[in-house]
Amino acid sequence: MFAPSFWWKPGRGRLLTPLAAAYGAVAWLRMQRRGRSAGLPVICLGNLTVGGAGKTPAALTVARILLAAHERPFFLSRGYGGRIAGPVLVNPAVYRAIDVGDEPLLLARLAPTIVSRNRVAGAQAARFGGARVIVMDDGFQNQSLKKDLSILVVDSGRGIGNGRIVPAGPLRAPLEAQLGRAQALLTVGSGNGAEAVIEMGRRRELPIFHGRLEPDSQHLAVLRGRKVLAFAGIGDPQKFFATLTGADVDVAERWTFPDHHHYTATDAQTLLARAHAQNLVLLTTEKDHVRLIRNPQLSVLAARTSALPVRLVIDEERAFREMILTAVR
Repeated sequence: MFAPSFWWKPGRGRLLTPLAAAYGAVAWLRMQRRGRSAGLPVICLGNLTVGGAGKTPAALTVARILLAAHERPFFLSRGYGGRIAGPVLVNPAVYRAIDVGDEPLLLARLAPTIVSRNRVAGAQAARFGGARVIVMDDGFQNQSLKKDLSILVVDSGRGIGNGRIVPAGPLRAPLEAQLGRAQALLTVGSGNGAEAVIEMGRRRELPIFHGRLEPDSQHLAVLRGRKVLAFAGIGDPQKFFATLTGADVDVAERWTFPDHHHYTATDAQTLLARAHAQNLVLLTTEKDHVRLIRNPQLSVLAARTSALPVRLVIDEERAFREMILTAVR
C-alpha cells in the first residue's frame, strides 16, 4: 500500500480523528496484555509508525553483535506479505517472498529465521531449534510475547508525521503508550523530523542512539560513471533514492511502487524496456530484489537488476553493543 501523503503533513487528518480514536483504543488494549515468556531473551525492534524506518537493518545489526559475542540468535518474524502462517524455518532456497515475506528472506541470510503469525509458537520453535536469544524485527505492538529489550526505530526525517493514529495518521498506537513500552530509541537518517519524539524519550530517560544507512562501497564502485534506473517498493522509497544521491550515484529515473509490492510480469517488461531504451543500469533495494528471485515471470528482471546492500552504522556503537549484551546476560 501507499501511505497517504497527508499523514506526513502537520495538522492534516483531523476529519478521521473519530476512527483513529477507535483504532487507538483497540491498540492500547492490546498493548496492556502481559506477554508469555519465551524462556530465553527476546530483543524487539519496533516502529512507532506504519512504513519503513529501518527495523530490518537494525535487526541485522543486533544479530551481528550477538554473533560476534558467540551467541546463537534466531530471528522471529510475522512474515508480512507471505501466505504461510507458520511456525516455519525459512529456507531461502525453498521459499519465496510470496510464501514468507521479504524481510525473513533477508534475515535468513545471516541467522536462522522463524516465520510465525503466532509469536509464542514461533518463539517455542526457535527455542527447540537451538536459539539462545530471539531477535524480532516486528511485533512491538503485539504483547503476546514478553520482550526483554524493546528498541523503537524512528526515521529522522519523517518522524511521526502529523502525530495522529491510523487512519488519520501513521502512528500504530497512542504515542505515550508506545514510548512506555520501549527501553531505547534509535533514530535513522538525517533531518529533524524526530526531534519531538527524541525530547519525549529524554524526558523518560530513554537511551537515544543515532544511526545511518551506508551503502556497500564495492557495489558503488561498479556504478561509477553509469546512469541508473532506481526502483523501490518499500515503506519509504525516498530514503533509498536519497541514499543513492548521497553516494553520488547518477540516478536518471526513479520508479516508486507500494510497500511490499509483488512485482508482475508487466512491471518487469516496463522496467526492462525503459532501462534498455535509455541504456540504464537497473538498481533496487535488497528487500525488493528478494521479491524478484525464484519467480519465472521475473527471472530476466532479477538477473539484470543489481541490489544495493546497506548497513546500519550507529554513532554510539559501543554503548549500543553493551545494551544488547546486557539484555542477553
